[in-house]
Amino acid sequence: MEKSRIAKSKRTGLPESLNMRHDKHFVELISTRSYGPVTRMIPTENIDPNPRQARSELGNMDDLMASIKSKGILEPILVRPREDRYEIIAGERRFVAAKRVGLKEIPCIEMQVEDNEAMELALIENLQRKDLDAFEEAHGLKALIDIYGYTHEQISKKIGKARSTITEVINLSKIPKEIMELCKKYNIDRKSTLIEIAKLKNKEDMKYLINEIVSRGLKRIDTRELSKKIKGKKIARPQYFVYNYAPKDKKYRLKVEFKKENVTKEEIIDILERIINKLKYGQ
Repeated sequence: MEKSRIAKSKRTGLPESLNMRHDKHFVELISTRSYGPVTRMIPTENIDPNPRQARSELGNMDDLMASIKSKGILEPILVRPREDRYEIIAGERRFVAAKRVGLKEIPCIEMQVEDNEAMELALIENLQRKDLDAFEEAHGLKALIDIYGYTHEQISKKIGKARSTITEVINLSKIPKEIMELCKKYNIDRKSTLIEIAKLKNKEDMKYLINEIVSRGLKRIDTRELSKKIKGKKIARPQYFVYNYAPKDKKYRLKVEFKKENVTKEEIIDILERIINKLKYGQ
């Protein structure tokens, strides 16, 4: 039974039946590996961060620090020996939080792994925990290709995601840094939306799409259709009807957009009355 579970993990990443957060399954899984990891308490001063860590930001750690201060570290971090010190494979947030609350030593699982496998393990844990944003995931997967020569198919089998999904995510790493920052500024973090942005050929088109997403509040299907239009592809769906009004003094401009091609005068009046009632009475 145990052998079959290990064999499955090699085919599809971690077992789908297991959750990564606050349980022992990850420790149990890797403890069966042939190189025999050792669990031990290691002084925090002897541990170094992983220079290939996919995460660019550790985020707010107040809750994690409070948990560690109250209950300690419930799940050991993964490390590997590097000369007379140790390098983190996975668990950097727990490590940093532990140091901040003053722990002098922490529980670790010591593993003998090569650089590529260390990065693979770190990616798997972060992805299963959903700790990585889309850009961090893209750069992490691309590093496996650029540094260690993985193919998209190999990554697909390692982490248990479809090959097409791997390709789409890796393409996010091609988005210029300026555009990435723009997406973060406007909280555009849905992976499907970012994939549509990544499909465009230049920064100007990407900026235009982002502006439309923000100003018009576009949903997933609308973003995809507009992306196709920008790329010059034929769109089967009808164009939106837009009603614009601006007074002669130009003190304001009113724009109402309908998600269909033709709209009657009565429909425009109806929607304006509903907006007025909403403003007046909060209906």
